Order: sequence, then structure tokens, then C-alpha cells
Amino acid sequence: LLQKYGDGPIIAALSIVEEGDVKKIRMGHLAVIGANKVNGVAAIHTEIIKKETFPEFYKWCCDNNEPNKIVNMTNGVTPRRWIHCANPALSEIFTKYLGSQEWLTDMNKLKGMLQYKEDPKLHEEWKAMKSGCKAKLADWLKSTMDLEIDQDALIDIQIKRIHEYKRQLLNILFVIHRYLELKKKSPGDRQSCQKRVVLIGGKAASAYVNAKIIIKLINNVAKVINNDPDTKQYLKCAFVPNYCV
Repeated sequence: LLQKYGDGPIIAALSIVEEGDVKKIRMGHLAVIGANKVNGVAAIHTEIIKKETFPEFYKWCCDNNEPNKIVNMTNGVTPRRWIHCANPALSEIFTKYLGSQEWLTDMNKLKGMLQYKEDPKLHEEWKAMKSGCKAKLADWLKSTMDLEIDQDALIDIQIKRIHEYKRQLLNILFVIHRYLELKKKSPGDRQSCQKRVVLIGGKAASAYVNAKIIIKLINNVAKVINNDPDTKQYLKCAFVPNYCV
């Protein structure tokens, strides 16, 4: 490194040892050096790694003919986990119309479904699949949370790690707004409103105080909305326990 860059600031930036009163090992630096690949997963995060987090290491990789050491790639979990395992009925439809399960490893093959977009038989199978999934969800909510929902309602689900920037707070504020608007309406006008069930869930770090406050807010709002005889048939809300995705 000294021969390549000289005794300048880049040497300190590349060092796995953090200098100071107490020397520390920089585990991130050690991971970059020892890894075959550094995966940012999303392209935007990969660029952050290259330009902000480890710019000196990216320069070092490029200078050593390893520009592709820092990459972004996913492992195919999306089709396998979120379709094939979580929704086998949808997986069966894709396999039936596409003729094989090759779409599980090559999602470009799903474009083959476009030729059936006007097929009324597919439309019926698709509606039946969605209806079956909503029925399963309704049964799970009843057995797990003792929450009864209208299966004909629009089900709005947001389940991801709790962060202020991930908009769970904005979501529950929208629920409050919708509730207040329903309260203003006459019983007759409410009948023309789209029924909606809002489910929010997620985990948060134990010391993330604001996240806990957001979770508490969601539960408190749900307690009011779900027990209001004027609106509960048109709007329900719940925080789903145990982030078991």
C-alpha cells in the first residue's frame, strides 16, 4: 500500500486498526478485505458503499483489477419465499399457465402471463385465489388476535421493520383521518364508502423509543376504531403481533 499510495491519508483510511488512545479493530474494514464479494443488495446501497462508506476500499479494488468486488445482487428469495411458499395457490396458477416452474428462477418468464390477460378463465381463477387468501387471513386474525374482518373489505397491509422513514406513522395518521371523515358522514353516506382493513406490523430495536411510541399509537388508535359502532363495519385497524415473516 505504501508503494502504491505513499504515506498519506488513504493508508489510515484502509487500515483495519483504528488508531487512538485505545486501538480498535475495524470489523467492517476486515470484512471487506476478507470477503470475496461485498453485497449492497440494492443498487442504491451499493453506490453508497462505493462512494460514501468505503470509497478508499473501492479505489483499492479498482486499482487491483477487482472493480466487481462490491456488487448488488439478490438470491432469488422473492419468488421462492413470497410466492411459491407463502402463496402456493398463486404459484400453481403461474406454473399451470406457463407450463413449468422455470419462472421461480427466471422471473422474466412471467411475461408469458401477458398472453392470457384477457382470458376470463384466468380471471376467475385469479379471483378465487385472492378470495381464498383473504379467507385464510381472516381465519388467522380471528384465531390469533380475535379480530373479525369483512372479507369483502380492501385489506391494506404494511409489515416491515419499524422506522420513522418507512412511513408506519404516516399510515396510522391516514387511518385517523379516514376514521374522522367517516364519523362526519351520515349512516347513509357511510354505506357508499369502501370498506377497509388496515394491518400494520414490524419489529424494532429495543432502544428505539420512537418506534415503540408509534407501535403504542397504532394499538391505541385500533382500540378506538375497532370498538366504535358507527364505523367499525367500514374501517378496522390492528397491529399484528410477532413479526414472524
